[in-house]
Amino acid sequence: MTSLARRHFQRVSAAQAAEASGDAPMQGDAYQLMQAALFEDYRRLKSTQSMERKAEIKREILPKYADYVDGVLAAGRGAQDDVLMRVMLWRIDAGDIAGAVAIARYALQHGLTPPDQFERGTAAIIAEEVSDQALKLIEAQDAEVTDLLELLEEVEVLTRDADMHDQVRAKLYKSLGYAQRDAGRLEPSRLSLARALELNDRVGVKKDLERLDRQIRQHNDADRADHA
Repeated sequence: MTSLARRHFQRVSAAQAAEASGDAPMQGDAYQLMQAALFEDYRRLKSTQSMERKAEIKREILPKYADYVDGVLAAGRGAQDDVLMRVMLWRIDAGDIAGAVAIARYALQHGLTPPDQFERGTAAIIAEEVSDQALKLIEAQDAEVTDLLELLEEVEVLTRDADMHDQVRAKLYKSLGYAQRDAGRLEPSRLSLARALELNDRVGVKKDLERLDRQIRQHNDADRADHA
C-alpha cells in the first residue's frame, strides 16, 4: 500500500470507527492500533528526562496520528477517545497550538475528559497549557503574532463558561493581553492584562500595565495634537 493510500485508509477507518462508536467510549481496529502506538510512544517519552528532548520527540511522532485525528474530527459523534486527548496535549507541548485547538473544539463540544492522571478538567488544561506555550513563543518572538492572537481569542471563547481556578484564567488573559499588545491592539491588551491582574494579583503584569498606560496616553496625546 502506497503512503498516500495508507493515509487515506487510516483516515477513513478512523472516521468509520468514530461514527460507529457514537457517544460511547471509542472502539474499533483503528482505535486499537493507535492505542498500541500511543503506548509505545508514551513509554519512550517517560524514559526521556529532558523536556526539550521530549518536545522534539513529540514533533517527530505526532504525524503518525494526524490521519486518525482528521478522521475522528470529521465523523466523530463524541465518543470518549484517550488517543485524541493525548494527541491534543502532545500538540501543545510540540508548539502546534493550531492543531491542538482543532481537537479542543471537538473535545469541549462533546465533553471529552482528559487522561486519568490529570486532575484538571479539559477546559482548564487547554487554557493553561495553551497559555504556557503561547507565553514561551511570545517571549522568544517565535510566532506569527496575528495567528497566535486568533488562537488565543478562540481558546478564551471556548473556555469562557467553564469552571476553573482563577489563576489559570488569569494566565490565559495574560497571554492574550501580550499577544494583543504585540499586534498593536493596545486598548484591548490593557483590558486583558487588567482582567488577569484582577483574577490573580501575582500574575506578573503590573509593570506591563503601567507601560501600556503610558503608551496609550502618548498615543492619545499625539492624536489630539494632530487634530488641534
